[in-house]
Amino acid sequence: MTTAARRNPKILVVDVGGTHVKILATGHREERKADSGPTMTARGMVAAVKRLSADWSYDHVAIGYPGPVLHGHPVAEPRNLGRGWVGFDFRRAFGRPVRMINDAAMQALGNYRGGRMLFLGLGTGLGSALIVDGVVEPMELAHLPYKNGHSFEHYVGVRGLKRLGKARWRKCVLDVVERLRAALNADDVVIGGGNAAKLRKAPPGARLGDNDNAFLGGFRLWNGAPAHATRRRW
Repeated sequence: MTTAARRNPKILVVDVGGTHVKILATGHREERKADSGPTMTARGMVAAVKRLSADWSYDHVAIGYPGPVLHGHPVAEPRNLGRGWVGFDFRRAFGRPVRMINDAAMQALGNYRGGRMLFLGLGTGLGSALIVDGVVEPMELAHLPYKNGHSFEHYVGVRGLKRLGKARWRKCVLDVVERLRAALNADDVVIGGGNAAKLRKAPPGARLGDNDNAFLGGFRLWNGAPAHATRRRW
């Protein structure tokens, strides 16, 4: 790699979700995507991404993973995808350096403006991350007990939306957002994920994030955080 390439690397960002895998690379404006789902393994994801990006050039890869990540590696298999993610050598599979982060944390990083920000992703499940003065902390709030013996995700994830209907689901989202905002003392709350668009408006004290900012978060993994985020944990 040339010195210029090291200073300005071309990044391929991979956003792995329960229904789709989306990609975007430096110098391109239109994302590409493939179906994922419960049969998609880590090896299958890499094959799909390579197929989608065959005519793109890139030096590094950033991956948003739908599960807990420690030191850049998955530590648990994803709930809504196939198996084989833990222990998989993504660097070897792509043939390029890879940085991996929890998918909600990647989207949070892309939406971050400063201060103490809580990100909640309404998608297949409930993604969550907290950023405090530029330090990213992925959270696992989805499966904490909420009410009637069920978790937050049971009410505000996609299954809750289908079970409750939009009106009741929206009320649950408002309640969950306020509970978590107060508990974590967040001065900025961002609601993202594919189902955020089903809200009529942002909950009080929150703003709707742009889902495309997941890609911005992936670029920031390699290119650096915003100027006001001087410390990093990703």
